[in-house]
Amino acid sequence: MCAIQATVAANDPGVAHSLFRGSLGRYDRGLVKTIASSDVVGFAQLTGDRNPIHLSEHFAAKTQFGRRIAHGLYTASLISAVLGTRLPGPGAVYISQTLNFRAPVRIGDRVDVTVTVAELIPARQRARLACSCKVGDEIVLDGEAWVKVPSAAKSKRPLPRV
Repeated sequence: MCAIQATVAANDPGVAHSLFRGSLGRYDRGLVKTIASSDVVGFAQLTGDRNPIHLSEHFAAKTQFGRRIAHGLYTASLISAVLGTRLPGPGAVYISQTLNFRAPVRIGDRVDVTVTVAELIPARQRARLACSCKVGDEIVLDGEAWVKVPSAAKSKRPLPRV
C-alpha cells in the first residue's frame, strides 16, 4: 500500500468527482476473466501480433513455457477495462501506464484484476492507481496508471459513484 496520505473534504466545492472524496486506498477487484483461446486469437487479429507462441501449440511446446501463452498486452488491457468501467469509471482518460510482466498467463488461467487508488491530485483531476493482475496467488503483471478523472461540473450526465 502507498505511504502517501491525503485528506479531501467531502464538501469542498473544488472537488468535482466522488473519486476524490475519501477514496485513498479504495480498490476495485471486480474484474475476473478466464482467458479463452478465442480471446488470444481475437487479440492477435486486432493487433496483428501473430507471434506463434500465442497461436501455435506446436511452436509453444518447444519454448520455455511449454504451451501457448496470452499476449502480455492482452492481460494489461484488462486493467484498462477496470479503469474505464469501474475505477475511476466512464470518462476516465489514460495519461500513462507502467507495466511489469512477472509471469506468463496461459489459456484457461483465471486473471483477477485489482486497481487501488494510491494518490489523488484533485486540483489537476488526476489519480495515480496501483494496478495488478494475479493468477491464483501469483502476481503476473503489476504497475501503475495515471488517469485524468472526469469532472462532474463539465459533464452533462451525472457521473457514476465509485
